[in-house]
Amino acid sequence: MFFIEDIWPLCCTDSFGSKARFFSESLSQTITDSMSNVSCQSSEQEICRDESAALKLKPIAIASILVAGVAGIAIPLIGKHRMFLRTDGSLFVATKAFAAGVILATGFVHMLADGNEALTNPCLPEHPWSKFPFSGFFAMIASLLTLLVDFVGTQYYERKQGLGRGNTGESGRVESVESDSEFGTVPVLEGRDLHAKVFGAEEGGGMHIVGMHAHAAHHRHSHPHGQDGCDWLLRSRGHEEGHQQGHSHGHGHDFGVEDGDNGRRHVVVSQILELGIVSHSVIIGLSLGVSQSPCTVRPLIAALSFHQFFEGFALGGCISQAQFKTLSAAIMACFFAITTPVGIVIGTAIASSYNPYSPAGLLTEGILDSLSAGILVYMALVDLIAADFLSKTMSCNFRLQLLSYLMLFLGAGLMSSLAIWA
Repeated sequence: MFFIEDIWPLCCTDSFGSKARFFSESLSQTITDSMSNVSCQSSEQEICRDESAALKLKPIAIASILVAGVAGIAIPLIGKHRMFLRTDGSLFVATKAFAAGVILATGFVHMLADGNEALTNPCLPEHPWSKFPFSGFFAMIASLLTLLVDFVGTQYYERKQGLGRGNTGESGRVESVESDSEFGTVPVLEGRDLHAKVFGAEEGGGMHIVGMHAHAAHHRHSHPHGQDGCDWLLRSRGHEEGHQQGHSHGHGHDFGVEDGDNGRRHVVVSQILELGIVSHSVIIGLSLGVSQSPCTVRPLIAALSFHQFFEGFALGGCISQAQFKTLSAAIMACFFAITTPVGIVIGTAIASSYNPYSPAGLLTEGILDSLSAGILVYMALVDLIAADFLSKTMSCNFRLQLLSYLMLFLGAGLMSSLAIWA
């Protein structure tokens, strides 16, 4: 009895006190953690917060970005009928190189970095988001899926177009034998050799999927190489311009087939490029729309207007080269131009209830940014830069090479520098 009386106060008092202290410490820690999770990044949100001033800037942002997008995509679509803005002219090629640099920097410096920042945000659970580089993984998956869609789409258009010209392909090739002899190239076309498969070409006169060597590989079997190839290119271009001026002289080289092959390629390129641009345009529009800080909105207006103009120029160039019908080209152009403004409107409408630092918001933003980065990087490197920089037109013109490389690095550098402010 005395033993129990001696131990009981110790057990009850010390145990109760320790449990009380443990509970209070756990509760305070939980409250602290909860507050830190709720208010994570709150300091950044509160800096320069002014809802009324930000709301006044958003119509300006919508107008500026809309005008920049319309101007960027309209110039190549309208300018293709003007000599100085033709899609095979030096000015167009150099400006497209600048736009490709802008898109490449957008993917690497802006979208991928933003995706990584969102997916590693402390507001997300540490497991698994901080234990694996999900942003790079999603970007890689997007690039590989883009390659697959690129391949399947090009094959589809090749077969669709090839069936239409299958009946006339043999006679066209036979007629081209005599005309090719004018340039000193007489391909052997006998019996089944009419349908023989040449290196770099698919059956039916198609192209390899990757745009790097598609055009060159398709005609490597009959065109001269080196300086002779450049001379041949100049003569054939002069001949083509003569046709456009009405001075045809019976040369039957398959320019229409070349244009058709390139056209099919650009059909796929333009559609995939628009998909990549639209996917991240929604995100950046929402980001601007939900922002309540004028200090954030002001630099975004300038950065997104610059970005939208040159993305529009690159997309407009691909649409122009794809030779879409006027209605189809107009629909694609309008869809591109309004995507970011619509995102801003939606963001503004939900700004009062949307929390960009909620787990759902961070995951949505991070995954879409990473996927967009993968698509943009693939399209910039493969279908814009490599396709133009490894073409015969570029290799035969040293000044154009120099100018295009300068514009490419300038576009990438300027777009990258905008990450300092936006």
